[in-house]
Amino acid sequence: MIDNLKKILNEDQDPKAIEKITSKLENLLMTNEEVGYIAVQKKPAVTILPDSVVVTNKRIILCKPKNLGLSMEFVDYDWDDIAASFVKEGILGADFTFTTKSELTQTVDYLPKNQARKLYTYAKEQLDLLKNPIAAAPMASTPIVEETKAEIPVAEEVIEEMETEEVTSFAEIIPSTPAVQETFTETAPQQANAEKKLSEMSSDELFAKLQNYKKLLDNGLILQGEYDKLKAEILQYM
Repeated sequence: MIDNLKKILNEDQDPKAIEKITSKLENLLMTNEEVGYIAVQKKPAVTILPDSVVVTNKRIILCKPKNLGLSMEFVDYDWDDIAASFVKEGILGADFTFTTKSELTQTVDYLPKNQARKLYTYAKEQLDLLKNPIAAAPMASTPIVEETKAEIPVAEEVIEEMETEEVTSFAEIIPSTPAVQETFTETAPQQANAEKKLSEMSSDELFAKLQNYKKLLDNGLILQGEYDKLKAEILQYM
C-alpha cells in the first residue's frame, strides 16, 4: 500500500511512520474506500509514538499507539457525522480539530502546518461532496430517450353529398306572382302614356323637360347617346 501513498507523502512525513500505519490500516479499509491523506504528529521533543490522522473518502480515522507501540487504537468518524473542521496554526505546529453533529470535538495537536492544511482541504472537499452530491459527481452518460407523442387520430370530416335536382325551367325557381305579371303587362301602356304626355305638353314644359335631361347628362347619370335620343323625341313636339 505504501506505493499507492507516495503521491500524498511530503517532506514533513516520516515514511517509516506512514508504512507502519498503512500496514495496520490494510485490513480496516472498507470496499471502495481509498486513503486521501495521512498526517503524522511531530512534537518539539523526540516523538517516539506519534498520533496520526487518516482521512479517506468515507471517514476520518484517528490512530493512537498503545502499549509502547505494540498495539494501535483506531477511532473513526463517518463524514456524515462530521459537522465542521478547523485548523489552528501556532509557532511549533498546527492543531487539526473537527466536531461531530453530536457536539463531540476531537483535536490532534503538533501537526506540521503543511499536513494540517492538507487535512483541512481534504475534509472541506468531502463535506462539500455531502452538501452537493449532484454537482460533485461526474455526469453519467445516460441514454437520451426521444420523447414520442402519441399520434391522435384525427377524425376526417365527412361531407355528405346531396343530390341536386336538375332545374329544367326557371319558372320553378321564380314563382310567377300576380304582381310580377302586372309589371310586364303594364309596361307597354306606360310607354304609350309617356308618348301621349309628350304630345300633350306645352312648349315650356317640353323645354323644362329637356333641361332636366341636360342636368342628368352633366351629372353623369345618363350617357350622351341616351340624352341625344331623349332630346330628339322632345324636339319632335316643340
